[in-house]
Amino acid sequence: MKVSLVVSDLSEGGTLRAFLLAQVLKSLNHTVEIVGFIYGKEIITAPPSGMSIVSVPGKNYPGFLSSAKELLQKLDGDIIYVCKPKPRSFGIGLLKKISGNRPLFLDIDDWELSWHGGYEFKYRPSFKQLYRDIFKQNGALKFPDHPLYVQWMEKLVAMADVVTVDTQFLQQRFGGIYLPNGKDTELFNPDKYNTTASKERYGLSEYRVLMFPGAPRPHKGVEDVLIALDKLNEPDLKLVIVGSNPYDDYDKKLIEKWGHRILKLSKFPVETMPEVLAAADIVVVPQRKNYTTLAQFPLKLTDGMAMAKPILSTKVGDIPEILGDTGYLVEPDSPDEIAEQIKLIFDNLESAKEKARKARERCVEKYSVKAMKPILESVISRF
Repeated sequence: MKVSLVVSDLSEGGTLRAFLLAQVLKSLNHTVEIVGFIYGKEIITAPPSGMSIVSVPGKNYPGFLSSAKELLQKLDGDIIYVCKPKPRSFGIGLLKKISGNRPLFLDIDDWELSWHGGYEFKYRPSFKQLYRDIFKQNGALKFPDHPLYVQWMEKLVAMADVVTVDTQFLQQRFGGIYLPNGKDTELFNPDKYNTTASKERYGLSEYRVLMFPGAPRPHKGVEDVLIALDKLNEPDLKLVIVGSNPYDDYDKKLIEKWGHRILKLSKFPVETMPEVLAAADIVVVPQRKNYTTLAQFPLKLTDGMAMAKPILSTKVGDIPEILGDTGYLVEPDSPDEIAEQIKLIFDNLESAKEKARKARERCVEKYSVKAMKPILESVISRF
């Protein structure tokens, strides 16, 4: 079959799950095309090589209606598989389901309303504010994925023929089939890389490296690791952040306060990330506890697991279930515990490496592209 994967905005974060789904579908011998709006200048996350991307320039209302019509004309898959219950993806998918009689799959990998207060979100403007939101040039309701519209979309989830989710929290909220995030464990294979050589290549030879392979944001708990490093006060311990936060100046604030503890690496294509991760001594995933993190499956976990790196994370959401007994877990918002675990790992490196090898075995078995294949194959076989 041909599967059209619909992404709400190719020029912002959140495309990695779509790329992963595309990879699994291609491995099942389906033809896959990723289709989406692009609101920025370029696709923010480089897709894996050979992946077909079709983009349509995005507009806000009222221009969004013509953009949506153009995107609809490009959706010619036998199955429409939309990412996230947003108007720019799920809304488009619903229109295609009605007009084109195509099966509609919906993948939910985040709780979008968690960014806007979660259960407490309510849009109750004054008449004056409502007028501004509708008619002003940059009025809030001109944005197609305004949280009010997302709230409406969530009430229509049952209209999808299939719903896939990647966490227990999302399954409890929306139902659907559990489809965990998998890693390409052939690409992310530690046997193909050398830690010493990778450290040398990326200028990290002098340091013991705690790596955070992603964009730092407040809910991701990077500050807790930096406070822990302050407590340990060992100059060769560095937090290496790979990539940057495209949303605000949070990176700058971290550097201003902890520049002596942080080393920054630029963003890399997926194909290069295993070599970068090979330079890590520990992969840190220090999630804080809120609705956003409860709903998320941190991709950084499977990065570290697949590369057989000791993983230090927090008891938040599905993380304890994903890691099992193959990682090091602390309570959220606990820099003291993080400091203790960092010391424990470096004082018992052989034990930590053995635990990391078991983490890779667990990743291959439960959280790999190979593990995702039979789940998606079973779903698609119904259509």
